[in-house]
Amino acid sequence: MFDLSGKVAVVTGAGSGIGAAIATLFARQRAHVVVLDVDEAAAKQIMAGIRDRGGRADAAGCNVADAFEVTRVFGRLDGTHGRIDILVNNAGIAHVGTLEQTSETDLDHLYEVNVKGVFLCARAAVPVMVRQGGGVILNMGSIASLVGVPDRFAYSMSKGAVLTMTMSIAIDYIKQGVRCNCICPARIHTPFVDKFVARHYPGREEEMLNQLSKYQPIGRMGTPEEVASLALYLCSDEASFVTGQAYPIDGGVLVG
Repeated sequence: MFDLSGKVAVVTGAGSGIGAAIATLFARQRAHVVVLDVDEAAAKQIMAGIRDRGGRADAAGCNVADAFEVTRVFGRLDGTHGRIDILVNNAGIAHVGTLEQTSETDLDHLYEVNVKGVFLCARAAVPVMVRQGGGVILNMGSIASLVGVPDRFAYSMSKGAVLTMTMSIAIDYIKQGVRCNCICPARIHTPFVDKFVARHYPGREEEMLNQLSKYQPIGRMGTPEEVASLALYLCSDEASFVTGQAYPIDGGVLVG
């Protein structure tokens, strides 16, 4: 089950955290993984780790908010591999603040990466998928796509858009064999979280990590590997009857 042999899987924001876990797991399941990240060195490091374990992977630097760069990178991928079977739109950034604490610059930046980035990458991949007779797009939403989260105005805006883009892509391309779903995680413990806490709450790191853990009724944050396992199911042939859906992976937030 969950065999990805013969499939080309593109994962954005795969230089660390959830994206790296997804890329690593997909390679273990025999996909040829293309590791994309705005930090090209980080992408190449993940690629090297996959190859060291006998997997197949390429890597490239890619700013998903830059239309020219996305077109160039995806055009090169199509020319090299001739197909794109899976696109995981994982690249994203965070922001803390209410409406009044969010500047126009903050809002624009969140939109450019979290919304426009998904649009640009999906727009580059869909024609290839339609041409080959099908494919899978998996977008990284958030629990903020589904419920209100305090002090996350701009971030919630962007992840709400990811949810509705997911449904739109699913309905528009269902007859062409393209499935599109999104994952909606609660707090996931990644290196990004550790850096974010250290930068914004110096001296209170342990307290804030504890607070982030307690947000989930299950009492802890999730792991990148747990999100990757759900991503594997949704991108595999075992999920061929699933499209246009949002899958929470939230430690009980929606029922707590």
